[in-house]
Amino acid sequence: MKKITDERLLLQNLINIRIVYIIQTIGIIGILGYDLVSKGFDEMRENPLWLLLIITGVTSAYLSMSISADYENNKINPQKSLSISLVVLLLISTVIGFFVSLTDGFAIINGVMIGGIIFVCGLIPIVYIYNLRKKRQDENNED
Repeated sequence: MKKITDERLLLQNLINIRIVYIIQTIGIIGILGYDLVSKGFDEMRENPLWLLLIITGVTSAYLSMSISADYENNKINPQKSLSISLVVLLLISTVIGFFVSLTDGFAIINGVMIGGIIFVCGLIPIVYIYNLRKKRQDENNED
């Protein structure tokens, strides 16, 4: 198979891939929606399509982050942005952990665990976007 070099064909190929991705995602959501209505939420989550939907959503989000980091203006300081994001994440995870510990049937350890999980899950994209911004800043300083 010959590699495509024409930019118009590359763009059309990317548009076709995006359309297929949208149709596939709508199909997966439709199947999961049917499982939700007919079998309930727990049975829907046991379907392997649920895992596929979550993985593709996370992958799409990370790929979008790399594009948005390149599109941002260069005035954003990566260290300041990292600090602000970490403070906000710490505040959010603390508040959620606190409210979980106040909920009937949950102890303080449950609130700490949920808050910690939310913190770690939020920390991964924050560090990823920081690295993208730092890399772009270093590339711009070399020029």
